[in-house]
Amino acid sequence: MRAETRTHRQEQIEVAAYKLLEQKGFAGTSMQGIARLAKASNETLYSWYGDKQGLFKALVARNADEVKSLLEEELDAQRDALGILGLLGPRLLSLLLGPRAIALNRAAAADPTGALGQALSQAGRESVAPLLVQVLERAKAAGQLSFELSDQAVALYLDLLVGDLQIRRVIGVLPPPDDAFCQERSERATRMLVKLLG
Repeated sequence: MRAETRTHRQEQIEVAAYKLLEQKGFAGTSMQGIARLAKASNETLYSWYGDKQGLFKALVARNADEVKSLLEEELDAQRDALGILGLLGPRLLSLLLGPRAIALNRAAAADPTGALGQALSQAGRESVAPLLVQVLERAKAAGQLSFELSDQAVALYLDLLVGDLQIRRVIGVLPPPDDAFCQERSERATRMLVKLLG
């Protein structure tokens, strides 16, 4: 199968998986149901993803790829650290508060094994945090921020940016944010970070 054909089929499978996840939750979503909705064979799904948890791990990883790619590109381009945060913040908020991330978080909360929660953590925060460390270390080297432990500085930035917004989205008490909200919240987080650590 050609790479572009496989990519297209994976996108169809992932759209079907999210649709069923939102309708039926993690426990009610089956590989057979996803295959049927995506008009794919069970064999294809099991061959590409292994099992339902493998498929959902792939969804988590793909969801985090955009943010990881942005950070990698901006770090490689030697952009100013606070400029990187200015680009990153709105996109990260949009990702974390968007329907796909919320569906995945609800599924993780309903997974009694904890495996999906582990996948969310590994492909999400644990893969993005080391890149954020590099950004904040760059800000420290430039004299823009002052801190002793980079992991604590990253945690502070994420607290300022996200706070309890994601859990409020997960439990259904906060509507999806618009671009203006994400931009304003990002700018506020960077301002507060500089105020606290500058």
